[in-house]
Amino acid sequence: MEISIITLFPQMFEGPFKLSIIKRAIDKKIASINIIDLRNFGTGKHKTVDDKPYGGGLGMILKVDVLDKAIQDVKKLNNKAEKIVLLSARGKRYNQTKAWQFSKLKHLILICGHYEGVDERVLELVDEEVSIGDFVLTGGEIAAMVIADSVIRLIPGAIREGATITESFAANSGSLLEYPHYTGPRTYKGKGVPEVLLSGNHKRIEEWKKEKSLEITKAKRPDLIIGRGKD
Repeated sequence: MEISIITLFPQMFEGPFKLSIIKRAIDKKIASINIIDLRNFGTGKHKTVDDKPYGGGLGMILKVDVLDKAIQDVKKLNNKAEKIVLLSARGKRYNQTKAWQFSKLKHLILICGHYEGVDERVLELVDEEVSIGDFVLTGGEIAAMVIADSVIRLIPGAIREGATITESFAANSGSLLEYPHYTGPRTYKGKGVPEVLLSGNHKRIEEWKKEKSLEITKAKRPDLIIGRGKD
């Protein structure tokens, strides 16, 4: 899978993809990440990428012609079937289901917004708008890192087989939050490990995990329970 990221600040991506699971996936050629500098497609002597908004308003707007050239250039270099996503505060909320969908793609193009936003006509060039939460960032670069990380780790071979099955939001876990984890020491400052985890009884342990997963989800994310029916 290839992820292409169109950004005004390519230097922001110099570190995050050179560590841990993402680096290993890239080294194993399971995934590749292509960072595209939007400034290279700017207009005029100064490579202008933005302009003042018509009708007035604060901030600058990324130009549709500049973004169109960048998108077409990326598509020319990679003729695999792609999905083009604009990272935007007003987009649909990103979640684990969307991460799974993106992980099945051959090529994902992420466009990082910046300044006040992008020309509205850019929406005609993309497949969807995505937001990572109800808050505003300086630009879409951090959102692109979040999506790339969450997608690549789901590609077969990126992490240990079966490791994603019991994670929070996984379909196998009923899309609930994950159960608690414990490791040594058995007792620390008077707090011990639940006895069931030390029992060796795998059936009881699995039941405990399911109970705790549901308990934690009800307490912290009751919205995930709605529509599941009676438990």
